[in-house]
Amino acid sequence: MDITFLKTFLEVAKTRHFGRSADALFITQSAVSARIKLLEQTLGVELFVRKRNDIQLTPSGANLLRHAEGIVKGWERARQAIAVDPALAASLSVGCLFDLWSILVRKWSARVSALAPDIALQADILNAEVMVQRLSLGVLDLGFMFDPPQTPDLELRQVTAVPLILVSSRQGQDLDGATTEGYVMVDWGSAFGVVHAEKFPNLPAPHLRTNSGQVALDYIHGNGGAAYLPLAVVAPLLDNGLLHRVDDAPVIERHAYAVFRADAIERYSLKKALAALE
Repeated sequence: MDITFLKTFLEVAKTRHFGRSADALFITQSAVSARIKLLEQTLGVELFVRKRNDIQLTPSGANLLRHAEGIVKGWERARQAIAVDPALAASLSVGCLFDLWSILVRKWSARVSALAPDIALQADILNAEVMVQRLSLGVLDLGFMFDPPQTPDLELRQVTAVPLILVSSRQGQDLDGATTEGYVMVDWGSAFGVVHAEKFPNLPAPHLRTNSGQVALDYIHGNGGAAYLPLAVVAPLLDNGLLHRVDDAPVIERHAYAVFRADAIERYSLKKALAALE
């Protein structure tokens, strides 16, 4: 099977539109239709229900979607491994949450490069669900996340504590004011949500909900307000007076984990990656 057929399928599944898929892939709309038709003929099933201005996945299409991304990523990784510089001994594919890049992974990647300059790194920003899926498929070597799932094939290693503190754009604001006037609720994971609900049982609806600390920080810069953000991220902003700590607010601590396949622990690149965490 031509891997471009699966890439085309993924694009159509994302856009639900043959014309927009053609634009994204820099091919004609007829070429998109032809590729999908050939893929359906190869698999012996229909992948899409085609209606005017309404393209939906069939049950078979939905099943293929769960596997197609892993196949495409696996193929791309194989190509990268074949094309790797002869001076490099191995490659390592890493995923992390957006907020963990600045908190943890950026400095860790520098340590890996210093400790093992013969390893080629591939780093991607991914959500936890995608990381777990790719780890299970073997197309991702290492993932950094909060609240990792407990599964038999994946091993977890606690890497660092991440203290989250309540900060505000307004100097001298107390806890009640910070959580009622422009409060931004950041989803730092299910464990954070439980503790947050215990600490603030009667919290009014927040002005904004987001799963990104950076989004919350940008919003506060532009509009004012308050949010729980990592101390490591906001420390410079506290020092120069751009943000202010809400002194009577409790600190909520989260833990970041490195997640990897248990059967890959003896791989040279993974050993070096884990050593760089110590």
